[in-house]
Amino acid sequence: MRLNTLTSFCGFVILIAALYCPILRPFHLFNMDAFGANRPYGMVLLLIGVVGILGTVLNQFKLTRFVAWFSLVLVVLFFIGAFLKVNTSFSFIPFRSIDAFLTRQIKFKWGWYLIFAGPLLAVAGVLFERKRNFIPPSSENSQTKA
Repeated sequence: MRLNTLTSFCGFVILIAALYCPILRPFHLFNMDAFGANRPYGMVLLLIGVVGILGTVLNQFKLTRFVAWFSLVLVVLFFIGAFLKVNTSFSFIPFRSIDAFLTRQIKFKWGWYLIFAGPLLAVAGVLFERKRNFIPPSSENSQTKA
């Protein structure tokens, strides 16, 4: 396995592992992973990670490139959605000070670093993919030299 393929593979494995890491801690009571925050979106990210691993193992460069970029877009959308959900969760309360206090009680955890690191590694592996320098000789060129 080449280094670029290994980098993409590690990125997809980190993405899958990061889905089980804590990303939110509401009111200092418990930790939420991606499935606790949004189960369908977590399942989509898990499926994307599995497809990315299959693409790297089966040497499907175009599929791996598409899935790497798609996973990065999905993770960015997931973060934006979580950020907006946290900041608008208590907007129904008419008192801004209570709303701000309750919003500050929901903390983002270290799992976001891993969730972003996975697709970034996968995209880095895809971006620095080299084209083959070796061009196999055709049958006409090998017959004329002999």
